Amino acid sequence: MKKVIATPEAPAAIGPYSQAIALGNLLFCAGQIPLDPQSNEIVAGGVAEQTTQVFKNIAAVLKAGGMTFAHVVRSTVFLVDLKEFGAMNAVYAQYFEEPFPARSTIQVAALPRGAQVEIEVTAALEA
Repeated sequence: MKKVIATPEAPAAIGPYSQAIALGNLLFCAGQIPLDPQSNEIVAGGVAEQTTQVFKNIAAVLKAGGMTFAHVVRSTVFLVDLKEFGAMNAVYAQYFEEPFPARSTIQVAALPRGAQVEIEVTAALEA
């Protein structure tokens, strides 16, 4: 049975979706953009600052689901400009240790609210 995971420590879902869904030992997290959960505004700065906020939001959702970044097995990164990959990747590397999760990075035409980066993750408790 699937269970909705929600926390006020991350931006509220602004549409017909959940922050995360737990199913068995898996946690499927919706993509996070760099919204400050208190102001509901995009954080100031470039891709590095935005990526940092994205990871703060992801951490809150993972915690609400009883998990940490160590449980992440898959991530998808959406960037408006792949030239910013290095800046995003430098922040990304601060949140994961080996064995690193599988990852895809995709350039997109635009992201909600003018964000420059969005990241979604899937996490799993060991069976």
